[in-house]
Formats: sequence, C-alpha cells, structure tokens
Amino acid sequence: MRPAGVRPQTGAGAEESVVTGGSIRSRLAAIIALPVAAVLLLLGYVTVVEVSSYQAVRKASESVSLALQVQDLTQELQVERGISAALLGGNEGFRNEVAPARERVDERRRAVEEAISDGPVADRVGAALRELDGLDVVRSATDSGSAGRAATFDFFTERIAALNRLDYDLDQAEDPQLQRHVATLTALSRIKESTAQQRAFLNGVFSAGGFADGEFLQFAEMRATRDTALADFEERATPSQRAANDWVLDTGAARVAGFFEQVALDSADGRRVQVNPQAWWSALTTVLDGMRHMQEYVGAEIEARAAERQGESTQRLFVLGALVTFFLAGAVGLLVLASRSITRPLAKLAAEARDLAANRLPAAVRQLQDGTEESEPRAPDPVQVPARSSTEVRSVAGALDQVQAVAFRLATEQAVLRRSTTESLANLGRRNQNLLRRQLSFITKLEREETDPAGLANLFELDHLATRMRRNAESLLVLVGAGGPRQWTRPLAIADVIRAAISEVEEYRRVQIRRIDDAWVVGANVSAVAHMLAELVENGLTFSPPDSDVEIQGRRSGQGYLVAITDQGIGMSPEDMAEANARLRGEVDYVSAPTRYLGHHVVGQLARDLGIDVQLAPSPVTGVTARVMLPATVLTNRNAIAPDDGADGVGTTQAAITVTSSTSRSAAEPAAPPVLPSVPVARPTPAVGIAGVNPRTAIDAPPSTSHVAPAVPRGHDRPVAGRPPTIAGEVSAVGPVEERTTNGLRKRLPRERRVTAPAPAADPVASAPRPAAMDDSPMEIRNRLTALRAGTLRSQGDRPTPPTRSSDDTTTEPWGAREG
Repeated sequence: MRPAGVRPQTGAGAEESVVTGGSIRSRLAAIIALPVAAVLLLLGYVTVVEVSSYQAVRKASESVSLALQVQDLTQELQVERGISAALLGGNEGFRNEVAPARERVDERRRAVEEAISDGPVADRVGAALRELDGLDVVRSATDSGSAGRAATFDFFTERIAALNRLDYDLDQAEDPQLQRHVATLTALSRIKESTAQQRAFLNGVFSAGGFADGEFLQFAEMRATRDTALADFEERATPSQRAANDWVLDTGAARVAGFFEQVALDSADGRRVQVNPQAWWSALTTVLDGMRHMQEYVGAEIEARAAERQGESTQRLFVLGALVTFFLAGAVGLLVLASRSITRPLAKLAAEARDLAANRLPAAVRQLQDGTEESEPRAPDPVQVPARSSTEVRSVAGALDQVQAVAFRLATEQAVLRRSTTESLANLGRRNQNLLRRQLSFITKLEREETDPAGLANLFELDHLATRMRRNAESLLVLVGAGGPRQWTRPLAIADVIRAAISEVEEYRRVQIRRIDDAWVVGANVSAVAHMLAELVENGLTFSPPDSDVEIQGRRSGQGYLVAITDQGIGMSPEDMAEANARLRGEVDYVSAPTRYLGHHVVGQLARDLGIDVQLAPSPVTGVTARVMLPATVLTNRNAIAPDDGADGVGTTQAAITVTSSTSRSAAEPAAPPVLPSVPVARPTPAVGIAGVNPRTAIDAPPSTSHVAPAVPRGHDRPVAGRPPTIAGEVSAVGPVEERTTNGLRKRLPRERRVTAPAPAADPVASAPRPAAMDDSPMEIRNRLTALRAGTLRSQGDRPTPPTRSSDDTTTEPWGAREG
C-alpha cells in the first residue's frame, strides 16, 4: 500500500515519489481563484454598465447632431411651404424666392442623408426622407398653378411632421439633465413648427385677402398647438433657456407678427383682410430664425452635456480599467510574492538538504573514515535558514538539522565500528600470516629432515596448501587496506612474476604459459602484481573444465605490458560481465557485495592502487579472457637493476627451475609442478648450503632473458608427483653415473664415494661454459632444494615454490567466484 496522492516511481533513476497534489503556486492560485473570479465578475458587470452608458451617451450625442441637421431640413421645408402657399394664394412677389428655397431644401436633404449611418435611428430617418420623394411633383404643380393651396400646405406639413416625430432614442441616455434638454428641444421644435405653419397659412390668407371657409378654424388649431408647445417648453426648459425664448418672443419682429395675428383674429367674421403679406412674412421669418437659434442653443447644450457625460464615462472606464488592471496585477503580484515567500525558502532549504546529502554529510563521513582515533570529527555545518523565513520553514530547517545530527552520529558510530572491524580483520590477517610463516618454516624444517620421497611429496603438498592460505590472508589485508609484509626492492622479470602467481594456485598443472615478452616489474609492485594474477588464474581454473588448460600470454603494448589470461570455461553473460568489470574497477564496495565476489574486489583494490587496468572479455571460442594492462609506472628497465652491493642483503636470481620430462621414471611417482618460479632469494648461509654447490652461485646467477619454456601438455610427459625438478642453472655436474632404484631414484652411496661439484667462479656475471645437468642422489637434490627454498623464504617474505598436488587434495572456494 502507498499513501494516497502519491504515484509510484516509474524509473530506476527516480529520486522521489511525485505528489499529485500540485505545486505550492498552483495551490495558492486555486485558493485565490474564487475571490478573484468573483471580483472580476463584479468588475465586469460594472464595466459593461459603464460601457453601455458610454455608448448611450455617444449615441445621444450623435443623435442630437443628426436631429439638428434634420431641423435644418425642416427649417428649409417650412420656408418652401410658406413661399409655395403665397404663390398659390396669388402673391407673385415670392416668385423670385422659390428657386433659392428649393435649392436649400435639396442641400439640407443631401446633408442629412450623408449623416445617417446604420442602426434603428438611421432607418427611421431614412424612411422620413423617402416621403419627400414626391416633392418634385408638388413643385411642378406649384409652378404651373394647378396645385391647391390647402393640398400643398398639407403635403409639406405632413412631411415636416414626420421629420419632427422622429425618435432618436435620446431617452436611452440615463442622464436626467440630458433627457431634460432633449425634451426642451422637442418642445421647441413643436413651437417652431406651429409658428411656421401660422406663417405659411396666414401668408396665403393675407395674399388671398381673407379666410376661406374653414380656414379660420384651422388657424385657431395652429395657435392652440403653439400655445401648448410653449407651455411644455416653459415647464422643461432651464431658466436660461426660458429667458432666451422670452427674448425671442419679445423682439420688434415678434410684436409685428403679433399685430398681424391680431388682425387675422379680428377677421374671423369673414371680413376682408387688407395687410401686406410680405411684411407678415418678413416679421415672422425673423421670429422663426430666432427660434432656430434657440434650437441650436439647446442642441449645443445637449451636445455639451453628452460630451460631458461621454468624458465622464471615458474617465470612469479608464479608472475602472486601471483598477481592474491594478487589481489583476496586484493579485498576480501577491500570488507570486506569496508563492516566492514559501517556495524560495523551501528551494534554498531543498538545496541545503541536497548539499547536505551529496556533499557535507558524505565529506564528514569520509573524514570519520579517513581519520584516526585521536582526531576529533567535525560535525557538518548546520542547515542555513534563509532570511525572513516563516516559522514553518524554520521548523523544517530544524528538523533537517536534527536529521543531520542523527545521521552524523550514526555515521560516527558506523565509522568507529568499521574502523574497529577493519583493524580487527587486519590484526587477524597479520596473526594468520605470522602463523602461516611459522608453519611454512616448520614445513621447511620437516622437508629438510625428510628422506622418504613419498613423505617429501606430501610435505610439498602441505607447503602448497599453506602458500594458498597465505594468499587468502594477504587478500584479507588487501580488502581492509593494510599492506602485506612481503615486499621486494629489486626489479623482477615479468616471466618470474607470472611463475610466482602460478605457484600460488591450486591446479597449477593446468596452466600453460605461451609467449611472454621480456619486461621487468618494479620491485615494490612484484608481490601485488603476482597476487592479482594469481587471483585471476585461480578464477579461470575454477570455472573451466578439469580437462582444459588456462593459457597466459604477455606482450608489450605501447608503453605498457598486456597480460592475457584465457580460459575455456562456461563464460559469462553480458550483464554479469559488466558487473564483474565494475568490481574489477573498484566501483563497488565489497561490504555490500556477496562474499563469493571477494576475489574481484581484491583484484580491483590492487589494480586501483597500482593504476592497472583489468578487464574481462569473452574469449574467441568460449570462456573468458582477463586482460591485465600494466602501466609504465609498474614497469622498469632491466638496466635499472642496481648491482649487488650487499647493502640490503637481497639478491636476484634468474635460475629457471623447469621440469624435464622423463619416460624412464615410474608413473607411480607423484607429480611435481610444471614450473617453479624463479623468485628472488636471500643469500643462504653456508650452514644450510647444498653440498657441492656454492649458494651464492645459484642465487646470484645472471638473469635469463630467454622465453619461458611452455608447460608440458597434459597427457604427454607430464611430470609425476614427488619428482624433484631439474635446475637449469650455472652448476657443473661431476661424478660417475650411479645405479638407480626401481622408482628411478639414484641409489645412496657411502659418503666417501660422493663427488661434490666444484664451486663456480666468484664473479656471477662472468661468462663460463654451460655445465652439464646435475646427476646426484635424491638426498643431495633434496638438500639443494631445501636450501634454495629456505633462501627464497627469507628473501621474499616467505613466498614458497609450488609444491605438487596430492591425489586426496580438496578444492577450496576461490576468492574470485564468477556469477552463475
């Protein structure tokens, strides 16, 4: 079961589970999303209202402008109506004014048509203008005198009334003052229309000399309409507008027009009217012009108020937009600041935690591991809390400090425990080495005293087992980081190092040495290289069939030296080989690895210490090839060997001890190792020297640069156990050939009949004729080998020569166990 809201890790490199709850920023955004949305909706509603008000005011301003243009057209239509009525009444004095009046009407009509646009108001204005399409017919009838005066008057009056009845949607402006101005303008238009009707109507009456039947009643209705419109204007107009209208109605022209109206009223009984129609027309035209100026004045006030309201709406929209922008920016800013106030300290705290986990705590642990018992470990620095962090962040930092303290304490305890364990293992390994050294010394003593060949072979086998045990003890010291006591100060041939490695494996008879190029290993690295090669050879022997050989080749490769160890075993899968190479490179801690891979870790530790590249690769046919690339720092020049001055008591020998096959020997003899390493030995004292052989001559013989003789193939002249090897050295063989026993050994002779070999020349480097092979009794050969072994043990830190393997030997598990 996993906690809710947590997705499992999907990749091997995932460092932490991914929480599905989202980030802190997203959570803060979710918290403020609802109030921000509510405020935005409210602001949006207010914005829509303000925009609607702005549009209404703008439309009102446009409508007022259009209404004033329509009134201009109405003004000209009223003039044409009056002139037409006068002409039809018989007054030819107005004939010259007809054409200019008609041109002004047409001009005003075109201006209105250009001013209208789209929308309901434009449609209504357009419909009213289309009613003027019959104006040309009326004009023609007027010019010909065929039109009736009343019909012509009604035609113009109906078209003018249609224009005055236009709804400009001015009532949509939600401004009382603006609506009042619009109502005043409407009332003023009605006053002007009724007055214009009187002018045209009385102009015809005065031109005809009196009222016709029913015309007086029509005149009375016109006056009543004017008085009603005047009362409406007085109610809606502002004081300034009323004063302006009173001034227009109290001018001299208005008083003259009033006189003519009174004359018309007095002729209600049907008497003839004797007045000048031209005077009436002029006086009332002046009054109508004043009313037109009043319309323009009220229209200007409407436009000013509309512009004021439009400016106010624009200002409110600007302020509202600024507030919305400021609010949104403030909300986003507060969100960012709030999230940063949380995420930045947390990010710094996370960086501190990562630095603690990746750098500080591992450094403190390494300091604990690398330090000594006397050194006081320094705890890592506390977690740095960012400035002005919240209480919660400081609480998390305190928890991390506590985790760091506990981890450091546990690491300290583990380091102390590991150091104690390492020291205990190192102490145990050294004790084991000391015991093995004493055991090998005791075995050497027994070999020196043993006269029976079978017993001597058993002692050799016991010696070989002890040598392998010593290698395991050295492996333990390598793993715990303690250097082994076996050190060598003089360079040694790579062939001898390989022989020394073969001498420490169990089934050395199955090892075949192929081509080995000449090279010399630095003396300080001899033991480590031999140990490493022994582990790899042991690994190849363990995982290859018992009837197959493990081949070793060595050749120069640039400045380095390549040693290839090839087996014909079961092989490894690519994954197992990659893991094994990682262990050989020292990339895996042996503490966390299975114990069967300890050999790999030993090789990896030695290779890392010496800078050697060790790599496993598939063999050409089957099995695995271990490629050991020795760098130039591990190798040296043969000329760098210092002459033996006896200062350090250490010499060098290259007497190659090889096994010569002999079919005349009995197969019942135990097998001897195919190659005994030519290891450096110390100078043995004369007390333990070989009879007839000068020990110094055998030890300080010049090194051999010839290729190593390959081991004898299995089944063909393989040396038998217990048979001592033949020393191909600078030793002269003397004495007669003696009879041999049934086992192929020389029969013992009395002491006085023994012939000792003369000592070689004092100078080991001087050239001398090659001596014949030794042909002494088994006792003398045993004594020589025992002395050589004792010197080898003293010079090379108890590295024994390979013994023979007995038939009842039990195979031990190798350190370098392979996967599978």
